[in-house]
Amino acid sequence: MAYSYYCKLSLLFIALTMAFTTLTGRTAEAQLSGPIGSLLGLFRIDGILFCSLDGTSNGTTTPIFHDAKVQLRCGGAVISTSVTNASGAFSFMLNPLQFLLSYVLDNCRLTVTTPLSTCNAALPSVGQLVSQLQSVGSTVVGLLNVTQLVPGGFRLLPPS
Repeated sequence: MAYSYYCKLSLLFIALTMAFTTLTGRTAEAQLSGPIGSLLGLFRIDGILFCSLDGTSNGTTTPIFHDAKVQLRCGGAVISTSVTNASGAFSFMLNPLQFLLSYVLDNCRLTVTTPLSTCNAALPSVGQLVSQLQSVGSTVVGLLNVTQLVPGGFRLLPPS
């Protein structure tokens, strides 16, 4: 019985995610609240990675870090992996039925596993860029309540 319930929830999440990606971006007039609102939502994590010691732009000449592998890790486990595109952008989506926002903010981080020397030979070839997440608000898109998360600031961690 429980298995069937979770299968239905997963199918609902997949259908809603697909609907979200095809919407034009018009926001709904009213927000849903209560248990229905939390069922019809998702967490979206977006960022742009630059080729620098802190992953940010240090001026107009800082190149983007394309083809970099970015992992979303929660509690030490890799939850999802993304690769930056030609613009240095990466994106993740999480199901709020599996993760509470407070858990994500306290226990999840982004880790860039591609060495910085890949985009600039003058940068270190060891260590990883790591960032906590921060919430920047939420938007209603169609019936979905989308909570937007972004990197809180990358820093280079030396190898352990």
